[in-house]
Amino acid sequence: MGCAVAEAGKDTQRTGKGSGKARDKPARPGAAPAALRELLRIPAGEPVDLASYDARATPAGPSGKAAGLAETTRMGERLAGLQDRLWASGTAGDRRRILLILQGMDTSGKGGTVKHVIGLFNPSGCRIKAFKAPTAEELSHPFLWRIKRSLPQPGEIGIFDRSQYEDVLAARVRDLVPRRQLGGRYSQINRFEQSLAEDGVTIVKCFLHLSYEEQRERLLERLDNPDKHWKFSMGDIEDRALWPAYQEAYEIALERCSTDEAPWYLVPADRKWYRNWAISRLLLEHLESLDPHYPEADFDVTEARKLLLAQD
Repeated sequence: MGCAVAEAGKDTQRTGKGSGKARDKPARPGAAPAALRELLRIPAGEPVDLASYDARATPAGPSGKAAGLAETTRMGERLAGLQDRLWASGTAGDRRRILLILQGMDTSGKGGTVKHVIGLFNPSGCRIKAFKAPTAEELSHPFLWRIKRSLPQPGEIGIFDRSQYEDVLAARVRDLVPRRQLGGRYSQINRFEQSLAEDGVTIVKCFLHLSYEEQRERLLERLDNPDKHWKFSMGDIEDRALWPAYQEAYEIALERCSTDEAPWYLVPADRKWYRNWAISRLLLEHLESLDPHYPEADFDVTEARKLLLAQD
């Protein structure tokens, strides 16, 4: 139910802090992870208190890092097979496709997810877009303009590293647009996502929930390793000082934009192996639900084989 707690060993999804709502439910012993999209789902229209979610939790996950890495690798073959069928069905007129949206604070692992999870797919069937600060041209258009230009085509799996939600996150925290205009963007996003769903897009929105303490450790790792200095910006420290404001902005976005057509999934991200396993599992569940099939031949297979064998 909703974003109920699943126990994996001693880990739980909710910490009991914050709102104190009674959503803590232990997973059934031996429960299969097929219900992960229910366990991690943010209930539509309900208030969200991020402080009540444990960023180190491993809901319904494997017993530990080694098991998690092994299970993620095993999922690779199944994911690749389903992706191949999705791509093939798209060539025959099937308009279905998947859009994975990754949002989270700096160092939460958006890029790492692309590297480790999307690496399980055939890149020819993927469309990856990392959204940076909008350019002058992009700012001259409505905020969804650049998003629409990067959507996956039928049969593809699209991956957004950041997305349209930057226009209600950074825009809110840094007062980039008037609040009245900002308020209308949530409903615009909901209508946009509903139109995508109606056109065959399965939207998988993942909020990578990172703790304040873990972010500090990851930023320090970048500073202590010269090979990672390129990944660090002084702006990271500036954004970190705005942590409470960003958490509030995320809570509002998660509450207002988790819908039946495009729910949000809260993925604990302090443990990188669990983050990768969970997103792989979410994608697998959605692909299995779509159950794409290879299209049937629109020619006489027997005759084609006969003609081919007859050639010198």
